[in-house]
Amino acid sequence: MNQAFDPHGLNAQPIGDDGNPGPGGLWSGGGLAKAFDPHALIATFRRRLKLFLALALLIFVVVLVSTLQATPLYTATASVMIDNRTEQVVDTQAVLSGLPADTATVDTEVEILRSRQLAERVVEALKLEEDPEFNAALAPPGIRAQIGGAIGNLFNMSAPETTRARLSELEAQKQRERVVDTVRGRLQISRVGLTYVMGVSFTSPDPQKAATIANAFAQNYLLEQLEAKFEATRQANAWLNTRLEDLRGEVIQSEAAVEQYRNANNLLSASGATLTEQEISTYNTQLASVRAQQAEDEARLSTARAQMSRGSTGDDVGEALGSTVVQQLRAQRAEVSGRVADLSSRYGPRHPDMLRAERELADIDSQIQAEIGRIVSNLEARVQVARQRTASMQGSLAGARGTLAANNNAGVRLNELERNAEASRTLYQGLLDRFKQTTSQEGLEESDARIVSRAIIPGGASSPNVPLNLMLGLVLAVGAGLAGVVLAEMLDAGMATGEDVETKLGLPHIGSIPLVSSIADPNDRRTAPADYLLQKPLSAFAEAIRALRTSILFSRVGQTVRFVAVTSTLPGEGKTTTAVCLARSAAQAGQRVVIVDCDLRRRAVNRLFGIEPQQGLLEVLGGSSTLEAALHHDTESGAYVLPLTHTAFTPKDVFSSRAMDGLLETLGANFDLVILDTAPVLAVADTRILAAKADTVVFLTRWRATPQKAITNSLKLLEKAGAHVAGVALVQVDMKSQSRYGYGDAGYYYGAYKQYYTA
Repeated sequence: MNQAFDPHGLNAQPIGDDGNPGPGGLWSGGGLAKAFDPHALIATFRRRLKLFLALALLIFVVVLVSTLQATPLYTATASVMIDNRTEQVVDTQAVLSGLPADTATVDTEVEILRSRQLAERVVEALKLEEDPEFNAALAPPGIRAQIGGAIGNLFNMSAPETTRARLSELEAQKQRERVVDTVRGRLQISRVGLTYVMGVSFTSPDPQKAATIANAFAQNYLLEQLEAKFEATRQANAWLNTRLEDLRGEVIQSEAAVEQYRNANNLLSASGATLTEQEISTYNTQLASVRAQQAEDEARLSTARAQMSRGSTGDDVGEALGSTVVQQLRAQRAEVSGRVADLSSRYGPRHPDMLRAERELADIDSQIQAEIGRIVSNLEARVQVARQRTASMQGSLAGARGTLAANNNAGVRLNELERNAEASRTLYQGLLDRFKQTTSQEGLEESDARIVSRAIIPGGASSPNVPLNLMLGLVLAVGAGLAGVVLAEMLDAGMATGEDVETKLGLPHIGSIPLVSSIADPNDRRTAPADYLLQKPLSAFAEAIRALRTSILFSRVGQTVRFVAVTSTLPGEGKTTTAVCLARSAAQAGQRVVIVDCDLRRRAVNRLFGIEPQQGLLEVLGGSSTLEAALHHDTESGAYVLPLTHTAFTPKDVFSSRAMDGLLETLGANFDLVILDTAPVLAVADTRILAAKADTVVFLTRWRATPQKAITNSLKLLEKAGAHVAGVALVQVDMKSQSRYGYGDAGYYYGAYKQYYTA
């Protein structure tokens, strides 16, 4: 199976040869269920129990002490209701309408009750600036030092009058703001369910003061509503009055403009019509009359002419028949004609009287004809006069019509002026009516809310609520303890269990080497691990080394593992101790084992074996010593050691030389197991060279100490070097703590099987 590494080391998991995630992945084999395993959570809680108890106890004690030392506080509550029923004293619309009883309005009124302006009114009305409870500057020196040392030193006065006298204007303003903030901090406004009722609660160490201030807030809230309506009405009246004055001038001006324009354009009217229209109407009437008279006169003249053209003497002319002169002449003629007839019968035609009579008759006929001629001439004159009157009347009517057309054109502008004047009059009249209404309303305003119940002096303290505080303290204590446990787990960046190794690193867990002090008897806890292995071959420590050796030997299926490089991420992780223990364990098992100290900077193998050689690895590689002369035999275990001398460090790259390859070949031919104790991967580059030459690499990490990021970086370096990592082994494992750590890990059951081993 190949190994895949996540750069962050969080999602690494083994990958099979087919490219699919191997069985060690988080999401395979019930990995998701393990992430929420209750046994694992219980194990986590067990190992963090001390931290949990410490944090929980600390928080609970703090809450308990704070509760017991808290000053008793009393809360008084007044109830205010928004009343959607309004009294209609006069049938007029109010300037400031009543509040609609909806949820948004009630919530808005709740915020108004919380407003700073209302709190300032209450502070001023009750003179709370002079109350030491709200004004820290007036408190006794001891109390003032407790509630605000800096502020107390600034306002360290003995009496309210003296204090205010010495305050500057800015300081006084700041002091008032602090008092208002204190009062608002004690105030609580809440809506009662979904009703229109709002609770006004105030908290104070003095129960009577709490009730007084709660009632003051409710009363000043109603007063503020009334004042708002009063002010709105006054402002409306003032605005209407000013506007009426302006509109009155506009009305006068617009009406004057109408009259001036009417006079300038001769648009004078009477009885609803202009003079020109009346004149045209008169002309039309007169013209009709004149035309009728003309037609009548022309008809008479035409009839007379027609009669005379037919040979008539004019006697039958209608005008002649009605003429008095003609009638008189005809009477005279009849009389003369009778006399002529009488004379004719009496004297004959030549008689002088007869002739005289005939001449008189002819004279009368001549007069009749002359009168008829005058009548016809009069008819002609009358027709001519009628025609002239008709023409004159038609001319006057045409002139009047022209004037009317001009007046109509001018009337467009006149209509506009009249509309403007009418609009001004309408607006003026409307505002005048509204002014009269608002004037009549002044003094009749009512609040939109009313006090349902006044606050009474509370009989018991509302704070501290000891049972509630203790319950909350317990909840906070448990929460703080759990938070501490979670934070500690999040900050724990090391490997704790084999499951952590396989899940986070994606490599096999090949063993866990216990810390000797966690499993040994008190008398043996100071014994070095390498010596403890020999002294207690049946101990849990020795069994862990054997298990690690077995995992190493079978790390490459089908291949013999002869060269093993032991390394770690950082110094101090027990790398050399583990390598020495592996060598001694293998030697006790009958193998020919040699441990080669490849850490040129530490030479820790010498210290563990208690030797100070004169010849070592570098001397063999340099040719100044033979391998047999440099090898040291561990008589206690039978293992061989190829150490480093005290002058072993060299700047040369000796591990990649041919001499090193030859040495390894010689060691492989003479020993069953060659253990290379290398330097930490992140510290020295030589380790990667040696790891590539070894059959397998045993990577050690210190239990719960080595950061995961550092481990991941080290494994990436080994992977790039082409090394085969057998797996990761946890070293210096505290078995007592491990038994409380990971559910399912072998160390979790250590308490059950620890008696199986001999100390």
